[in-house]
Amino acid sequence: MARPTWLVALIRAGFPARFMLAGLTRWPVLGNILEKWLFAGDDLVIVPSDRVIKIDRPIDLPDQVMLPSLLVERFINEANYHWIMDDCICRQASHCKDYPVGLGCLFLGQAALGINPKLGRRVSREEALAHARKCREAGLVHLIGRNKLDAVWLGVGPGNKLLTICNCCPCCCLWKVLPVISGDIGDRVKKMPGVSVRVTDSCSGCGICADNVCFINAISMDAGMAVISAACRGCGRCALACPLDAIVVDYDAGAVALAASNISTLVDVG
Repeated sequence: MARPTWLVALIRAGFPARFMLAGLTRWPVLGNILEKWLFAGDDLVIVPSDRVIKIDRPIDLPDQVMLPSLLVERFINEANYHWIMDDCICRQASHCKDYPVGLGCLFLGQAALGINPKLGRRVSREEALAHARKCREAGLVHLIGRNKLDAVWLGVGPGNKLLTICNCCPCCCLWKVLPVISGDIGDRVKKMPGVSVRVTDSCSGCGICADNVCFINAISMDAGMAVISAACRGCGRCALACPLDAIVVDYDAGAVALAASNISTLVDVG
């Protein structure tokens, strides 16, 4: 059943407590209950910005370059149902000052038709593509995949008929809880296949990349150099922030096809 607006308002009011709630997933028994209720079957991929990738092998023709954003556009083009939320509940709850609150999540698939119409609207394929481009232009990072939490708070189903495309900022994203949520759940939010991030010798140690740029604090300074931890999800924000282009996002040209294949086994957007 679609969630009434009063319940959504209650969820929004409780958003600041998300770190405490995420920590509960580490508790025995309670953690298992929360995992099954809110996260079972999840598989989400962070899509790095097109502006920071470095293709890992020579490409003969420009039209052979499968940019990361094409993963999102591929599913928008395949989907028969497209739904845009009027607002981003994360930024709205956090009173975000740096990124547009009005650029909400995009949901694809038949289950999206069950979302309360007071929270968003069904749109055309062209409108959905334009929305995704606008989000990228605003500096937001796509997160795409199956997310049971969305099906639960929106009150829709089945889960395999709902594809989530979040448009995340580094300051308000729900998944800032990754450092405190249980590892089993956190591991379901992944780098895009074929993506890696590295710091080159050009790093001057300025520290800009480590100053509230990474949404999960996966980059820090050590001995005057930026260091990227294994927690990195490959969003590429640090590379965008670096004034010396000393951080490189390496990208396999076959990443889009591989990621699309994985997602298609979990969600049917037809």
